[in-house]
Amino acid sequence: MNIKRLFIKLTLLCLLLSGLYSCGIFQKSLNKKVISYIVDPKLQGIAFYWKNDSGQILKSIQNLKTFVESKQLKLEFAMNAGMYNIDNSPHGLYIQLGETLSPLDTSTGKGNFYMKPNGVFYITSTNIPVICTTPNFIDSGYIKFATQSGPMLLINGELHKAFNKGSSNLNIRNGVGILPDNRIVFAMSKKEINFYDFATYFKRLGCKDALYLDGLVSRMYLPEKNWVQTVGNFGVIIGVTKHIDK
Repeated sequence: MNIKRLFIKLTLLCLLLSGLYSCGIFQKSLNKKVISYIVDPKLQGIAFYWKNDSGQILKSIQNLKTFVESKQLKLEFAMNAGMYNIDNSPHGLYIQLGETLSPLDTSTGKGNFYMKPNGVFYITSTNIPVICTTPNFIDSGYIKFATQSGPMLLINGELHKAFNKGSSNLNIRNGVGILPDNRIVFAMSKKEINFYDFATYFKRLGCKDALYLDGLVSRMYLPEKNWVQTVGNFGVIIGVTKHIDK
């Protein structure tokens, strides 16, 4: 073999191995920064909650836990489901059990919610999860739950164009993505993280589409991973429950 050609091949191999090593280090770093939970909506009891049966806004994960336990359900996971107004009402679209309780917001404004494209996360009446941009959202009449937020993190496998690698815009963040097998990934950063790295976390899990939900106020309840946050003052909360064995 020509010495020059051998040198080129060895150089390319080194670059490839170096790149793979760097990617591995980066992914391990992300895994330390982010906690996640995967839900199969076909098999698990996932629902969106806002008020209790008396019409009182739940606001906290602790209140949600008390509420579902009164129905002989065990709370396995919970996380705030998007942005909300000062009165704890949902900011943007909110559908609960097929009823639209807050309309789709297509207006322009300031803040993360209005970083276009923003989007909608919804679950159909046949338990199929979907994330789409707000302009592409269509209410088919067969939507069980829906929440709107922004910005989109991933759009058809690509990061939102406004995100910059190495950005100093750091914050606690939570979001949701959908895996190729239609399972749902809920994730929250344990530490402050920028949008670019947070979106990359979902992409490397294999998600094509992912949506940012909220920032500093975010909380997650995930006792199976020893992550228990029950305080908070939210609007809508996503919960996964199972029936308590008697």
